Formats: sequence, structure tokens, C-alpha cells
Amino acid sequence: MRIYDIAFVCRSKNAGPFQLTVDLMFKTREEFDRVLNSPRFVPETIAPLYRTTPDKVQIKVFERILTIKVVLPRLCGSGSPEDTDVYGSQQHFPLGDLDI
Repeated sequence: MRIYDIAFVCRSKNAGPFQLTVDLMFKTREEFDRVLNSPRFVPETIAPLYRTTPDKVQIKVFERILTIKVVLPRLCGSGSPEDTDVYGSQQHFPLGDLDI
């Protein structure tokens, strides 16, 4: 089962010019726990999806609101000539497609 199949919301956006965040929101505690406790939902699995290293992947948990934020470095600064997604809004696809 993919994260897209579990999460109520899976979206990405800039977190400043050099980072982006992927927000995962869940309707139930069971769905939230399933993703958070998956052995595949770790920086070592997520990093290659975004061409970075595990030490640069931050997983921030907001248990009270059943939300997980994954903060990642952008490959290039927002708005630079090689940037293909100025707002970072198309960057959730690799994580959303991750099999849990």
C-alpha cells in the first residue's frame, strides 16, 4: 500500500528557498501509526527518492493533529534558472508513491 492510499492529504510546498516540506495528514490514528511505524518510512529510504542523503531528511511528527512533515533540501534554490517547480508544489509524488 502506498502513502497516497493511506494519507488524507499528501502535499508539498517550499519551506524557504532551499528546503521543501511534504505534509502527510491522516484521518485516523491507525493510518498515522501505520506510516510512522513502517520500516520503510525512514530517512534512508526517503533520501534516494529526492537525490539527497539521509542526514538531510527530517521527519517531524505532530501527533496531536495526526500529521507528519518531511523536510528535504531542494536540489536548487527556488527561482533559480534550473528550478522546474518554483513553489515546490509538485514534489510530493515520490514520497506519496512510497510503498509502506
